[in-house]
Formats: sequence, C-alpha cells, structure tokens
Amino acid sequence: MLRTVNRVLLGLTGILLVALGAAVLVGALDLPVHWDFSLPSAWPFTGPDDVLLTDADRRRWRGRDWWWAVVLGALAALVLLALWWLLAQLRRRRLREIVVDCGDGEVARLRGRALEEALTAEAGALDGVDHARVVLTRRHGSPEARITLTLAPHAAPATALRRLDTEALHHARASTGLPRLRAKVRLRAVRHRAERVG
Repeated sequence: MLRTVNRVLLGLTGILLVALGAAVLVGALDLPVHWDFSLPSAWPFTGPDDVLLTDADRRRWRGRDWWWAVVLGALAALVLLALWWLLAQLRRRRLREIVVDCGDGEVARLRGRALEEALTAEAGALDGVDHARVVLTRRHGSPEARITLTLAPHAAPATALRRLDTEALHHARASTGLPRLRAKVRLRAVRHRAERVG
C-alpha cells in the first residue's frame, strides 16, 4: 500500500514539476516570439517579464470571509498529509527480535538481524543461487521473510524454491520454534553475456 502511495505521489509531483518547468521556460525564453507561435489564453507565462500572481490576483479574494478559512484549512490538510507520509516512511516494520521458547519455562530473545544473516547465508549456499537477500518483517503479528534470490544461469527455479523451503526455511522454523514462517520469494536471474556456440 505504502509503495503504491509513494509511486503515485512521486509520479504526480514529477508531472506537476515538469509542466510548471515547461511553462516557465516557454515564457522566460520568450519562445513564442522566437519560434513564431501563439500560446493559449490561460497560459500562465507569456513573456520574460510575467509573474505567477499579479497584484490584482493576490488581492482578489482578501476581502472575502471564506478565503482565509479555505487557505488555512488547505494548508493544515497538506501539513497533516505530509506528516502522515513522513511517519509512514519512518515506521520500522522490520522484525527486531523473536522470542524463542527454550522448553524449560525460560525464553530466549533472538535478534531479527541474526536470523536474517543465518537465512541469507543458508539460502545463498543453495545450489544454483548466486546471491540471496533476506529481510524479516512482522505482518499481522507473525514474522514474515521477504527473500530475494538471484539465480545462476544453470539454476532451475522450482528446485531452488523447493530447497529453500525444505532446507533454509525449515531450519529457521525449527531453530526458533515458530509453527510457520511465511515467506515471499522474488527470483532474479544473473545478468550474463551471451556465449557464442558452434
């Protein structure tokens, strides 16, 4: 969800900035005069001496009662939206630790980073896996592994996935006592130059 919101916001901001930059450049460089074309009547900048808001535009709504309420309300909404977005970026969803039941009534706390490193090392050592990256997050109260496997050219994806589940993930579940460890796996291929045969 957050990734989609980020992409939409970045896309809209980019479109807005490109459009505003184009409008400013067309007016500032006086392109209609140099290239002999006309601009629409609503175009904000028609020449190098134009400004975004004229004195008349700035004073137009000052006498209206609703003007300041709308301005302050819009600015407050914009600030709240920006704060929500910033807090959503800073929120740590990464798994900090896992509580492991030792079986004798005692518990041990395993750092999430330690389990990530162990899973990364074991997944990276699988046959056909050139590189592995593991990030543990907490989703709906239970741990979830996000795994990226970069496969060698000779690797079979189905075999790599099966071995990841039966070896690396099985060992992680057994060592932590987790009944299940959900995993999202993304497969990538190693980029290599084409070889000439024959």
